[in-house]
Amino acid sequence: MSEKNVRKAPDGTVRRVVGLFSGEAPRLLGAALLTVAVVVGTLSLPVLSGRAVDCVVGPGQVDFDGLRRTLAWIAVALGATAASQWALTALTNRLVFGATTDLRRRAFDHLQELPLSYLDAHGHGDLASRIVTDADMLGNGLLMAFQQLPVGVLTIVVTLVFMFALNPAIAAVVALLTPVSIFTARFIATHSAKHFSGQTRLRGELTAYVEEMVGGISAVETFEMQQSVHARFAETDAALGQESFKAVFFSSLVNPTTRFANALVYAAIGIFGAFVAMGGGITVGGLSAFLGYADQYAKPFNDISGVATELQNSVACARRLFALLDAPAEEPDAEGATVLDAPRGEVAFDHVAFGYDPDRLVLRDVDLAVRPGMRIALVGETGCGKTTLINLLMRFYDVNAGSVSVDGRDVREWTRESLRASWGMVLQDTWVRRATVRENVSLGRPDATLEEVRAACREAYADDFIMRLPQGYDTVLDGSASLSAGQRQLLCIARVMLARPAMLILDEATSNIDTRTELLVQRAFASLMEGRTSFVVAHRLSTVRDADLICVVADGKIAERGTHDELLAAGGRYRRIYEAQFAPAE
Repeated sequence: MSEKNVRKAPDGTVRRVVGLFSGEAPRLLGAALLTVAVVVGTLSLPVLSGRAVDCVVGPGQVDFDGLRRTLAWIAVALGATAASQWALTALTNRLVFGATTDLRRRAFDHLQELPLSYLDAHGHGDLASRIVTDADMLGNGLLMAFQQLPVGVLTIVVTLVFMFALNPAIAAVVALLTPVSIFTARFIATHSAKHFSGQTRLRGELTAYVEEMVGGISAVETFEMQQSVHARFAETDAALGQESFKAVFFSSLVNPTTRFANALVYAAIGIFGAFVAMGGGITVGGLSAFLGYADQYAKPFNDISGVATELQNSVACARRLFALLDAPAEEPDAEGATVLDAPRGEVAFDHVAFGYDPDRLVLRDVDLAVRPGMRIALVGETGCGKTTLINLLMRFYDVNAGSVSVDGRDVREWTRESLRASWGMVLQDTWVRRATVRENVSLGRPDATLEEVRAACREAYADDFIMRLPQGYDTVLDGSASLSAGQRQLLCIARVMLARPAMLILDEATSNIDTRTELLVQRAFASLMEGRTSFVVAHRLSTVRDADLICVVADGKIAERGTHDELLAAGGRYRRIYEAQFAPAE
């Protein structure tokens, strides 16, 4: 179901929220029994208070025995009600937080299964907002619904029964005035729903924008973009502020309007009840109990109105969470897909066409045959499709036409896990997670010993700077903020050195490293690539001269192919690129 369709199906969203508790029948039954106990205990107090009043027979005439018994029952009722309320709170907390924790885990697990195309099309901050903030908001609303809604509804029903039992005439006045409170609550809920939905959407947008700008703060300050960034933030923040104001405004009407409506009911009971009492239709204690019930009857309307308003926000958050869960997962491996075991490294692109948008192709009719152990260099202008070829090799995306094969079989016939495990990748965009240096390097081989990790880091010329860190290989890195770009890239190179994959992909793998270290790392790569099929994406042609085959990608095709000397002699695109880089220096 698309996100758009989910927004148009609030009833479906409510049913799915209720479905979160489908396996919690015993706890739900316990909560229902405790709710009854709380309501009965609370509503017994006005009756008992009325009896205590009636123990005063007249001036100087007090039924002390009856008063003591009544006070004892009041104490028992208070104790039982307090214990039941505590148990109800504890039980509903477990129910709600268990359900939202499970939902958050499901959303995060599903995030790992989504295709790269979905993650590329959605702001990462927005996705984080759904999993964290929206789940919390949903939990808050459900908590109010469990703890206040059943108690409020049951209180209204039982109170009406008790009031009709005490005096049907006065109770009828209450029943006739009840629609005032109901209309008020419905009016507020209707108008606040759309604003809470807009508030949730804009909150996600703002979170995504902040995440994006914080990640690129260096570029923002370098290019003096602060004013434009601030203006964009202020615009989104102002829209969020307006939606939040409207949502809070309508929700804040709950308390004063329902209190006013309830005050009308209370005043009507007091006036009408006084005339009934003067006519002997009810005792003073009975009228006192009736007024107590009127107060108890009025409170739930405040609570229910508040819960209804909060639930509007919760349903809006739930829709966004369910929209994430409903996003189609990555297409599963084909039935009968084979595990790629001990790959030889034979790769072929056969009339491949692909576009991230099917109407705008990035690659058109790409043909390339690679023998095992060959070193292939992909060069060309930025945006020509070099990295796209890598994405197809790894099956991050599938071709629109043609096929990509490894060891003579279409990559779609291999399991994704075994296919991707056969490749080792070092990208220009490095990723270091919050973990120790050792854990970061051993991502591909979690069982590697410390000595194996150190050997890989020495091979990647990263051991020296690692040993200068406070705790060496046990230093906890704070994501990308802990290291320079070059140091992060050396760690990523060390990962590949440790994993020793069957095939290699190097996408500008040394772009952030100083020249001296780059020469050393290139020697290590040359040793690693020996006998392994390797794809090297590079803009600096000095790094690809020794490739077995250089492919110049242009206009979505492989425009030229050959060795360094062959392409220079041909005098085509490769020579022009080469001369652009080296001719001025000569």
